[in-house]
Amino acid sequence: MQSLWFYEAQRSGKLPSNNRVPWRSDSALDDGKDNNVDLTGGYYDAGDYIKFSLPLSYSLSIVAWGAEAWFDGYQKANQVDYLKDMLKWGTDWLIKAHPNNDTFYVQVGDGDIDNNYWGPDTGIPKPRPSYQVNRTAVGTDAVAISSAALASASYLFRNKFNDSAYADTLLTKASSLFDLADTATPRTVYTKAIPALADYYATNTYTSQLTFAALWMYKATADSNYRTKASNYFDQFKLGDTKTIGVMDWSDQTAAVYVLGSELDSSNTKYATAAKQVLDTIINSGKGSPCTFTNGDLLWCDGYSDSNSMVPAQDMSLLALLYSRLDDTRKDSYTQFAKNQIDYMLGNNFMATPYVCGIHKNSPRNPHHAGASGGTDIANINSSPPEEKHLLYGAIVGGPDKDDKFYDIRDDWTQTEVALDYNAPFQGLMAYQLSTGANDPPYVTITRDRPNVSRPSKMPGWLIAVIVIVVLFVVFITAYVCWLKRGCGLCRRKQIV
Repeated sequence: MQSLWFYEAQRSGKLPSNNRVPWRSDSALDDGKDNNVDLTGGYYDAGDYIKFSLPLSYSLSIVAWGAEAWFDGYQKANQVDYLKDMLKWGTDWLIKAHPNNDTFYVQVGDGDIDNNYWGPDTGIPKPRPSYQVNRTAVGTDAVAISSAALASASYLFRNKFNDSAYADTLLTKASSLFDLADTATPRTVYTKAIPALADYYATNTYTSQLTFAALWMYKATADSNYRTKASNYFDQFKLGDTKTIGVMDWSDQTAAVYVLGSELDSSNTKYATAAKQVLDTIINSGKGSPCTFTNGDLLWCDGYSDSNSMVPAQDMSLLALLYSRLDDTRKDSYTQFAKNQIDYMLGNNFMATPYVCGIHKNSPRNPHHAGASGGTDIANINSSPPEEKHLLYGAIVGGPDKDDKFYDIRDDWTQTEVALDYNAPFQGLMAYQLSTGANDPPYVTITRDRPNVSRPSKMPGWLIAVIVIVVLFVVFITAYVCWLKRGCGLCRRKQIV
């Protein structure tokens, strides 16, 4: 699974002796010093050098969930040790980010500074401020999803990796984070406490995160009080209201609550009822679904797919496969949906392109990634250098547009961005493929080159409007002048007669 290699390329801090990414260096070794806390390590979020707890925690929980379901897939691929290292690199940082029961650090790095830097990890600009939430500056969503991450990892370390000592450490921190999320009031999203962070990973609510965390705490501890809490949250927050169908992602785990709740609280049918309603509606493009399918059969969800089309297709495929284990009446349709999406992302598409870097000659070659690009000129990131210097093995890129077209242009972040959460569901999907002995992926037999398509003009809307107005004005003036000339000509003919 080369996708685990991608996570190694995202490592921050002092790199281990078994580092497999030769163009990466020790980096950001002073993180947290502004608050006298050690926040070194962890993962850079995407193609930049900021560290965010929220998408990291979501990613860890999704990877752990898929690994718990299809652990034998990792065993067949001899990737268990890499999986363990990947999870621990992230959970070790979350442990550091929670130095006491009342405090949790949610971000390291300033977006305004970081986004103006394009270059290797040896020149990351400073300052790199660290931001915390606590019992007065409350961040229920970020704290809760981090509890879910540590609880899900704890379950995996105890039951799959046979490491009870580390599982206990994770569970202690998960419990503390859950208590902070549950009892710090008034509950609110973390960007309300720290408005400066709202431009990046802002959620609209904390309800799904808190319920998701309670379910994972129950799975990790077998303490029925957590299961009861989750059920009460479900009712209190009206999560069963499926009039508005949503897609699971880093900002909203409501659909994940339905599936995980169906597994852990099977006698409580409200979870399964909601899970089937959402999955059926999305898979069948039913009434109220935000999703349809492109001509090439890629799940396209308006408002979700526009900036990273591979992500909702993967997220919903993973949920469909996880739920298919629980319901034989939907197993065939849900697995077929997921297999279609997996085949699309692995090459069965108009572009003959697997949207995974480094696995085929048609794979994306210009992911939006400062370190891998090899360039240092932010004003000319597409041409300096013209093709990525370092291969970002295993990275999932944003993906094609609604017309199934992909342009592989570095500054087109909607198509070529990479991120921790882009690869998270892919781990589970590939583990499923290996576990079930699926056929070879489509890219194995693709020999033709990627079609040559041109990116549409990205002219600003206001400029387009001005041009249209000017053109219409010119047409009107021209028509008016012609009308005058035609009228004068008629007059002259009348005078001659």
